Amino acid sequence: AVRSEAVKYYGAKSDWLKKLIVPITGPKGKLRDMAKAEGIPEEDILTIPDDIGGFAGPLAGLHRGLSAATHDLVATVPCDSPFLPLDLIARLYAALDAQQAELAVARTGDQPHPVFCLTRQSVLPGLTTFLQSGGRKIDAWYSVLRVAEVLFDDEAEGFSNINTADELQTFDRQ
Repeated sequence: AVRSEAVKYYGAKSDWLKKLIVPITGPKGKLRDMAKAEGIPEEDILTIPDDIGGFAGPLAGLHRGLSAATHDLVATVPCDSPFLPLDLIARLYAALDAQQAELAVARTGDQPHPVFCLTRQSVLPGLTTFLQSGGRKIDAWYSVLRVAEVLFDDEAEGFSNINTADELQTFDRQ
């Protein structure tokens, strides 16, 4: 979900936010109002509402993205991590392809970052079943998949989670 602080704090610093395709929960009107308030043209934001009831977290967004996808692969990143490695998708794809995996996730050190992923559309039926049975934990869902973890220790700062102006200022000073 796009949270208002993502646009509020990153708007001028991350042009990629102006071209998001975002699975969101909630009414389209809220995102349209937010875009208008931040000077982002409405036509630059495609909203795809979740179709899983209740708050199902990041997996609901992935589910909706996979459901709407017209390509075999879907990539996801959280909106509160604005400093993505420029080669994120290329590296995830290389591992996905080389290992014939169903899902490729970023990792720094011992920490996987499963919301930074590239996945095949073929995982959709299993994800649907998992969500419909009440599953919400992303690591529990992907524990049954062929997963390629891709080390990004060389770009670990790209996975920083920033939710406030103070956090952004602290990051900028580093």
